[in-house]
Amino acid sequence: MIAIGGVIGAGLFVGSGAGIAATGPGILLSYTLAGVLVVMVMRMLGEMAAADPQSGSFSAYADRALGRWAGFTIGWLYWFFWVVVLAVEATAGAKILNGWLPAVPQWAFALLVMAVLTATNLFSVASYGEFEFWFAGIKVVAIAAFIVIGVLAVLGLLPGTHAVGTDNLFGHGGFLPHGVGAVFTGMLTVVFAFMGSEIVTLAAGESQDPQKAVSRATNSVIWRIGVFYLGSIAIVVTLLPWDAASVKGSPYVAVLEHVGIPGAAQVMNVIVLTAVLSCLNSGMYTASRMAFSLGQRGDAPRAFARVTGRGVPRTAILASVVFGFVAVFFNYTSPDTVFQFLLNSSGAVALFVWLVICFSQLRMRRIIEREAPERLTVRMWLFPYLTWATIGLIGFVVAYMFTDHDGRIQMVLSLVAAAVVLVAARIVEGRRRAAAADAVEPV
Repeated sequence: MIAIGGVIGAGLFVGSGAGIAATGPGILLSYTLAGVLVVMVMRMLGEMAAADPQSGSFSAYADRALGRWAGFTIGWLYWFFWVVVLAVEATAGAKILNGWLPAVPQWAFALLVMAVLTATNLFSVASYGEFEFWFAGIKVVAIAAFIVIGVLAVLGLLPGTHAVGTDNLFGHGGFLPHGVGAVFTGMLTVVFAFMGSEIVTLAAGESQDPQKAVSRATNSVIWRIGVFYLGSIAIVVTLLPWDAASVKGSPYVAVLEHVGIPGAAQVMNVIVLTAVLSCLNSGMYTASRMAFSLGQRGDAPRAFARVTGRGVPRTAILASVVFGFVAVFFNYTSPDTVFQFLLNSSGAVALFVWLVICFSQLRMRRIIEREAPERLTVRMWLFPYLTWATIGLIGFVVAYMFTDHDGRIQMVLSLVAAAVVLVAARIVEGRRRAAAADAVEPV
């Protein structure tokens, strides 16, 4: 359920409107390209995770395949990404709750949701899984119901509707009203909506049967993306004109209101709140487990690697949450300066993570084949050709980001953040080698 629900975020329900407005019906091509990218990356990650389940997932594999500097750098960048996400999602959830209860300050709701989910993660690993199971269940039921209702509306089988055909797909300026280049612009917004698919490989390390869990999750990623993303977005752009004002806000609310669902906006607010809480829950888990793995490998304070009697890395969780609370504070006091900097400097981390996964898999496949070939229960297709093709596609997206104003800012600041962490990695590695040399010097 974590794997299934992990791809359904608030970005799908709300953020997809901006992609549709920028690209038109051709946003389906953007989702397809980004989906292919995610499928390839998840297959590579699944190969490594099934052979060697680790709490640090791709950071641990990069450590072994590429060097300590790579594991350190990508691990801390990934941690940074998720603690910033905590602030974003806490604020988004607080806005919805404040709309229902305006007498309670928005900051109080942000504090409340952070505190509740922190307590959940501190209690036990099982409590995280239980919460995420139900969050994922609600999202899956919601998106499945939306697809069923949408298909009936497209076919004209609901009262007050008529079969729409392909008018909205190819009218209003055509399938690509802004040209082919808009497909790649749309892809920039879509790529980041898929960030989080890899969480299942971190969680698998704490499951009863990691190999089976990873195999099932990675094998199902194709239909998950195809149904939940492509299926639901196809309904939106088929049922409604892409340039309708209502689509630019929340396209899912627009569809539900179009077919006459009473209280559509409030229904969607409940679903978005669920997606936000799910992302918060997963963000705390993911950030803390990455910090835990870094602590185990000596790339973070050793206290991060200590666990309670329930198997919970308490210090790693609290350290991640503290940074999240600080980010929430900046979101309210300095939204256009400090917090905007945090957002932009973590914006391209998804692409960095995926690149590291690709290069790690190139090396890890050879290592696994040499040391334990029987553990290759999940294999990357057409290795190494598809791996290199995926690297090329990610490289193209990175290059294209420099042609987009917002993308360029995110990429430059993310590269600055990566450079800072890389320098820290080199310093830590130098000290580690110096300490090792001192330890072997003759007395």
